[in-house]
Amino acid sequence: MTSGQLPTAAAPGTATGGDPLTAPTFGVEEEFLLLDPIHGRPVPAAPAVLRMLRNETGPRAELMSYQVETATAVCTSTDELGAELRRLRALAAEAARARGCRLVATAVAPYGAPALSAITDAPRYHGLAARHPTLTALSGVCACQVHVGVPSRDLGAQVLTRLRPWLATLLAISANSPFTGGHDTGYASHRYGLVSQWPTARPPDEWRDAADYDRSVQRLLRRGAAMDERSIYFLARLSPRYPTIEVRVADTCLDRGTTLLLATLVRALVVTATADVRAGLPPPPAAPRWVIGSLLAAAHNGLAGPGIDPFTGDAVPAWDLVSVLVGHVGAALAALGDTATVATQLARLREHGTGAERQRRLWKRAATPFDIVAGLAAITDATD
Repeated sequence: MTSGQLPTAAAPGTATGGDPLTAPTFGVEEEFLLLDPIHGRPVPAAPAVLRMLRNETGPRAELMSYQVETATAVCTSTDELGAELRRLRALAAEAARARGCRLVATAVAPYGAPALSAITDAPRYHGLAARHPTLTALSGVCACQVHVGVPSRDLGAQVLTRLRPWLATLLAISANSPFTGGHDTGYASHRYGLVSQWPTARPPDEWRDAADYDRSVQRLLRRGAAMDERSIYFLARLSPRYPTIEVRVADTCLDRGTTLLLATLVRALVVTATADVRAGLPPPPAAPRWVIGSLLAAAHNGLAGPGIDPFTGDAVPAWDLVSVLVGHVGAALAALGDTATVATQLARLREHGTGAERQRRLWKRAATPFDIVAGLAAITDATD
């Protein structure tokens, strides 16, 4: 869940030309677990896996030595992003198999994980563990982070304010961590409950501009809530190193298609919010208690139960909230040429379910951890 060194000169999603208001570039960071194929427990094989991939662009270390992260190149289209996701998953999965483990896209290790003994040997991670040992020990979890290029930090801060009501639906779509310690937690995203224990892991505030955003960050740093700006874990934030908005609310997605759907919707949300800012429209009136309530409902139910409407506080079917989100960004999707991509991936999501739903079906029919890991690894590395 931490921010590591990006593998290229630009972050995923850095604006690289064209009209930034209608076609911003975007990119994705995906985090994966390395699991023992027999017993299902995490394997601290990341250093060996990454040595095998040292000549490839994208793979890199994460907080724990049983995690691998990949970062796509800066992309301008969903086709390009989909190809990058396919390439990186295939590379990392092959390297994991060569080291005797399996690459699995689940946000929490299903059979438990070692704590600080498995931390990656890097000064930043050791510093984080020294400052927040209990929280760091719980943080070997896997997220999907979407970057979208923005032309200015002032605009970015205003866009973040407008993303607040939609974060829960993005979490529900990505929910993919129902198990830990060999047991069902009862949550679609157990990861969200773990991450939200960090004092800065919260929705964006209502920021007027970059200076307002920076004041919020500095207050948190003065209070000791974070080690540095990179350790400010807002669920959506201005990247501390690159000219992007970074949406961090999502679990890592079990299948590549859900990741593509998530990234496409995030980019459309940024385009829609940008247009609203330029038009002088006020932010949507979503009460903070309803925003938090919507996130908790999404973490508990995913798309398999009710959600909380962040604009009214009412309980409604989670899929209705997906429809509202898609309607909200419909003009942006059309302008970006992404309407068909979203329709296709939403149809697949309805057919197969979220990662949490698919994991629970797999657990019902699997006899051993071997079956669980094999099933999850197959979906992680699927090319369709």
